[in-house]
Amino acid sequence: MPLGQETTKTREKRLYKVKVKDLDDMLGVPARLAIVATLATLPPVGEIRRWTFMALKDATQLADGNLHVQTRKLVAAGYLDSSKAEQGRRMVTCFELTKLGRRTLRQFVSQLQDALEGGSGFSDLSSERQVPAKNANSSQVW
Repeated sequence: MPLGQETTKTREKRLYKVKVKDLDDMLGVPARLAIVATLATLPPVGEIRRWTFMALKDATQLADGNLHVQTRKLVAAGYLDSSKAEQGRRMVTCFELTKLGRRTLRQFVSQLQDALEGGSGFSDLSSERQVPAKNANSSQVW
């Protein structure tokens, strides 16, 4: 084999294989991933890293009902803590990413990075990005 070339067989051996069963089901849903990723970006205020429901809604652009359902699922899975706090004369719901949620997000991102950097051809995606065509009415068509 000439230097610098590899066979398909040797390339397949070094590829990182992403198996669906290895990815976290809870974070595989875009709305939940957006919620957890948003909560992970909040800088700590002392030891507290909480977002109110409305701030999380604004940041993720999720509808009230969808945000409510997805945060309940994340709380049940142990990825978020939910609490009530007094804000003015009202009680508001606040969310905080748990250690389990942060660890799971790191693992999820790491698995995706490994797949992208594992020589599977994904590392070239940025140069192959498709640009949508424009219709006569300026709407995008993929």
